[in-house]
Amino acid sequence: MIQHVREKHSCRSCEKITQPPAPSHPIARGRAGPGLLAHVLFAKYGLHLPLTRQSVTYAREGIELDVSTLADWVGASAATLMPLVEAVRAHVFAAERLHADDTTVPVLDVGRTRTARLWTYVRDDRPFSGADPPAAAYFYSPDRRGEHPEAHVASWAGLMQADAYAGYDRLYEAGRRPGPIVEAACWAHARRKFFDLARLNKAPIAIEAVARIDTLFAIERDINGLPPEERRKVRHERSRPRVEALGVWLREQHARLSPHGKVAKAIAYSLNAWDALIRFLDDGCLCMTNNAAERALRCIAVGRNNWTFAGSDAGGRRAAAIYTLIETAKLSAVDPQAWLTDVLARLQDHPARRIADLLPWNWKRLQQQPQQAAA
Repeated sequence: MIQHVREKHSCRSCEKITQPPAPSHPIARGRAGPGLLAHVLFAKYGLHLPLTRQSVTYAREGIELDVSTLADWVGASAATLMPLVEAVRAHVFAAERLHADDTTVPVLDVGRTRTARLWTYVRDDRPFSGADPPAAAYFYSPDRRGEHPEAHVASWAGLMQADAYAGYDRLYEAGRRPGPIVEAACWAHARRKFFDLARLNKAPIAIEAVARIDTLFAIERDINGLPPEERRKVRHERSRPRVEALGVWLREQHARLSPHGKVAKAIAYSLNAWDALIRFLDDGCLCMTNNAAERALRCIAVGRNNWTFAGSDAGGRRAAAIYTLIETAKLSAVDPQAWLTDVLARLQDHPARRIADLLPWNWKRLQQQPQQAAA
């Protein structure tokens, strides 16, 4: 129990009474402190514990917290934290290169659930030794129409690593404003088409394709974390001959096969996206895969098994906001619950012009400074 003592003082001359202001609360007129709110948020979105389970857990400890109360706290906390969410999104879309992907999320509807989407855009420059901190921005949409990613990146232009989703096609148009988005396809997706056939059907062509692609991944492991120019140089020397040979071989195999066969369709997937697949050879800032975005969506895939569905579109938007904060903190090697506890305690009184100080990477640096000074 934390008690705040606010002593009143009066002036004998003018009889004016003064009293220190009450401390700000994370939620206006709310009783929950920042530590409890951070625990509820992290348990729901970081540990994938639905509010019903949390309510039962608290009751077991003799604390009655109704699910509706917890839900109100989650909604109010998400609203309080929105300045940080917007700051993370601004940081993500300041990058010249992004990873993009989406996944399904069931949403409760009248008598059933419908399939909505959570989208992620990841900024991660570590593969080419970039100095800017990594971050992930999430967005919710009630369906998968292409207008949603168009709205997400409406003011952004650059290199985008993504799968072959047709909804992205308008982003790659040459006359797009404010500038073109250059597509970089994912070799992991291309490999997956062959890998399933190689593992299940033992198809010789698929087995050979997987082996050839794996040699490219081995080269990428050797150059991970090197500066862009060094990565480009190695790719030109070692990867380009293998990629060109693979392209010739795939076209030869495709010409021999029925276009309706599974192996031919797997080959066609790669050939149709060939220009986007080989773009990494000439740009050391690009990755071979879109795995950064797929890793960022793993938390949602795990969570779906526990919370089963989002309660509403508003709940989906709240999930996107809190996932943005928790997953970005994890990318900065920051304890999400400790960070949320601190920023929830400080955010209401924090100057808006200095909101960047509370972002995970800056918060971590500021937390370390007193320790370094003491040492």
